[in-house]
This record gives sequence, C-alpha cells and structure tokens, in this order.
Amino acid sequence: MTDNPLHDKHLPLTSVSSGKGYEALPEIYCYPVQIVNVYLVGASAGSDWVLVDAGMPRCEDDIIREAAERFGQDVPPRAIILTHGHFDHVGAVVELAEHWDVPVYAHALELPYLTGQAHYPPPDTHAGGGIIPSLAGFFPREPVDLGERLRPLPEDGSVPFLGDWRWLHTPGHAPGHVSLFRDRDRALLAGDAFVTVRQESLYQVFTQHREISGPPRYFTPDWEAARRSVQALAELTPEVAMTGHGRVMSGESLRNGLRHLLDNFEEQAMPDH
Repeated sequence: MTDNPLHDKHLPLTSVSSGKGYEALPEIYCYPVQIVNVYLVGASAGSDWVLVDAGMPRCEDDIIREAAERFGQDVPPRAIILTHGHFDHVGAVVELAEHWDVPVYAHALELPYLTGQAHYPPPDTHAGGGIIPSLAGFFPREPVDLGERLRPLPEDGSVPFLGDWRWLHTPGHAPGHVSLFRDRDRALLAGDAFVTVRQESLYQVFTQHREISGPPRYFTPDWEAARRSVQALAELTPEVAMTGHGRVMSGESLRNGLRHLLDNFEEQAMPDH
C-alpha cells in the first residue's frame, strides 16, 4: 500500500518556514512558530474552532493575526487545548487566553506546571544527537500560571468542542502529555509523543527533513513511558500524523517509520547514557 494521494496533496512540497501556515488536512491548519507547530482545528470562514498548543513566547500577535485571516476578525476559538506544558507549547498561552477570553484544557497531571506550582525537571544537556541538547539548559522551565482559565480534560477521553476527536494519555515526554485522535480518518495530533524531525539537530530543524523520531531527548525524563506511548499511537495505525515539531507525514511512510522507531527505540530515540 502506498501513501494516500488524497492526503499527500495537502502536504507542503518544500521546507516549511516559520510563519508560513498550510492546511495539513481540511479543517486542520498547521502554523509553524519558530521551532514548533500550533494547530488551528475547525472549518474556516467564521466557524467554531479550537487552538491546539500555543507556540513560543511572544508569538501571540502572529497567532492572533493568522487566526483572524483564517476564521475572520473577532472569531475567537472555543478553547485552547494543550498537549503538554513545555515552554515551546505554552509560550503565548496566557496572553492568548486573556485576549480571546477562553478556557484552556490540559491533562490533570500537567496542571501543576500550568498554575505556577511546579517546574519541569532540568533538561538532559548530554542527550546527544546534535547541538540543541547542549543549548537546552538555557530553555525556560518556569511554569506559566493560567489561574481560573485552566481546566482538566474530561476523564472520558472526549475533547471539548471537538466532538469527533478523543484524547489519549501519552506520557514520557511530560507526565500529562496527551495526543488527539480522530477515528473517522485516523488523523493524529501527536504533540511531542513522537516528532517528524530529529529535533536535536539544528541542521535538520532548519531544513525540516522528514524523519520519524522519538520525543525530543533533552526534555524527556521517562523513556519507558515514552516507548509505551509510541506503541499505543502506532497501534492506532494513523493515516496522517501532525506533530509538535516537523512536517506532516502520512500513509505507509508514517506507519513504517513508527514501526522502525519501535523496533530500534533504544538506539534511535534514547540518549546513549
């Protein structure tokens, strides 16, 4: 079975640049913000929509502008859904939630990192695989504080305001990391449970070379949980994967890449030590 052309026609044919959004699938718009992707989920032109993740610090104006162009002025999302609370996924969440006056949902285990109560563990600056782990010590670990806007995701696995999606607990990279899955077309918003670029390599981050990779090494403290999470997502046989870092992948190349990652997880994903 080859890659599905109905999906591949939505994929960008060249490297994705920060600030240049594209339709990953109908009703799913990917907006790269520096080193990370945010996703605007919903039909365009005035419809209800949800923002998944909130990008880098001080990117709120870019996301607001992009949302206005897609959905119209004064059409806020119904909510912001966070896959987890690392700095590159919550960088503008406080400002966006206040600007749009909307709730923010995350897994219950992430709440301490989103209410100012707890810091994430220090990064593994010796994780290897490229130059970025050695720079990770400079990345922010301070929690954001969303106050009363923050709400736990429903325990039944439903995703607020996205009736045909469900969330799955995919820890390892973060205690309360979640991924979102839509059964009808097997679309997967994977967050950082796995990514489609080798995030440790500065060169590959710039070129956005597609490659199924484990979660970013320097910020992943629990590798056994990370392996189980990749296994759970692979068992869904996703047709399209949209990740926190890297470009969209689909079809057999996606599923073969996940199988190869699992078969070689210790060598391919985990730090040498």
